Amino acid sequence: MVWRRMPSKHRRDKGCKKAALKQRVEDGTPVGLLGYLDERPVAWCSVGPRPSFRRLAEIEPDQLRKQPGNVWSIVCFYVQRAYRGQGLAAQLIEQAVAYAQAQGAEMVEAYPVEPEAPSYRFMGFIPQFARAGFTMAGKAGGRRHIMQRRLR
Repeated sequence: MVWRRMPSKHRRDKGCKKAALKQRVEDGTPVGLLGYLDERPVAWCSVGPRPSFRRLAEIEPDQLRKQPGNVWSIVCFYVQRAYRGQGLAAQLIEQAVAYAQAQGAEMVEAYPVEPEAPSYRFMGFIPQFARAGFTMAGKAGGRRHIMQRRLR
């Protein structure tokens, strides 16, 4: 929820954040995908329309004008420790792209870091996104990068 656009009254209260996320799901707002193994959730990927997130990156006005109108963002992952290193993040990326495309997305954007980065590791790593067909589009702060994959 950290990157989700929310009214300021919900930002500090954990209970309100859970209620806000539940309300989004009930309203049909895309919030992410779950990865299951034997009917048990073992992984998560937050994906949704970019406007549903607070500002994730400083994008130059010229660059914004060149982008398609329906851009989705992949902002974080979680894979249970026992299942890490088995390619689940790569599968989540592909499924998130497929889901976004099925919802009409023209581009998917992500904000990964270098594998040795000390922070923002939950946002994924540059090589994972490069293997999934994303290309570098800029920086998002000191550690995060903007990577994009056009779909149309």
